[in-house]
Amino acid sequence: MTYQAPVVVITGGTAGVGRATAVYFAQAGYRVAVLARGQQGLDETVAELQALGTQALACQADVADAAQVEQAAERVEAELGPIHVWVNAAMNTVLAPFSDVTPDEFKRVTEVTYLGSVHGMMAALKRMQARNSGTIVQVGSALAYRSIPLQSAYCGAKAATRGFIDSLRSELIHDKSRVRLTMVHLPGVNTPQFDWARNKLGRRAQPVPPIYQPEVAARAIFDAAMRAPREIWVSKTTIQSILGNMVAPGLLDVVMAKQAYEGQMTGEVETPGRPDYLDQPVEGLHRTHGRFSPKAQDKAITVDSDIVGMAALAVAGVGLMTLSKLRRLKPF
Repeated sequence: MTYQAPVVVITGGTAGVGRATAVYFAQAGYRVAVLARGQQGLDETVAELQALGTQALACQADVADAAQVEQAAERVEAELGPIHVWVNAAMNTVLAPFSDVTPDEFKRVTEVTYLGSVHGMMAALKRMQARNSGTIVQVGSALAYRSIPLQSAYCGAKAATRGFIDSLRSELIHDKSRVRLTMVHLPGVNTPQFDWARNKLGRRAQPVPPIYQPEVAARAIFDAAMRAPREIWVSKTTIQSILGNMVAPGLLDVVMAKQAYEGQMTGEVETPGRPDYLDQPVEGLHRTHGRFSPKAQDKAITVDSDIVGMAALAVAGVGLMTLSKLRRLKPF
């Protein structure tokens, strides 16, 4: 019997985190299908993957269109074989105060970042549930837990995605499904999106520091696909943001108001009228890394959310026991 390498599908796979993830899976021996809107970016990515010795497939699709995602999934299984791993990495954003965002802009970010993940999940589950096997990795963000100013549409979409994933996970558990569902929450990453995103700030944008290389995200996504923990939190800042928001969300509101405005902007003036990727792909600029490599870190700690939860429960339990003892010792 001839061995067939497993198949992974990656949405948003032609740049940034998606492209780094495609390369990582290819190096691990997977056959890789990438979904994106722009044909030039797809062609360049497939050429890079093929140069690594893997079989690669380009599927031109807008994840906001459920029919296009479904057609892409059909093509992948027809040309590469059964899908073993599906990674939802496609996203979109607008950098602006909420008062400057139009209804159409907000809708578009939501359709790509949130509904795009829903559409990917539908296409993947349709095939995986029939075989009762497979793994779906949802690329999340620290912003799914702790929103920041100037990206209200994106933060809302990431939070909605997390809520949707939690609901679906419970359904799969109820059905005793062997399809695995996992989510990876990322910090600020050095990707080209900050040169593509629609920007109404007047200054060039950057991720909120500290910034990490896309390969950091790719390693965590591959790890999630292999082990399928409930969630993986990537970097100390992500862990701090999530736990801090659980403990003191009001305080973080104030901190974000003071720090995240300036933290998302450089001192450089934004080029007026430059192309952005909100409605159409930006051709000729697809690459893995952004312009922040000199200050981007290539390593980060990661932690499974369940481990953090168990530790938090243990600490809370000790605290409650201590309080109970203090109350018993207190004289009347």
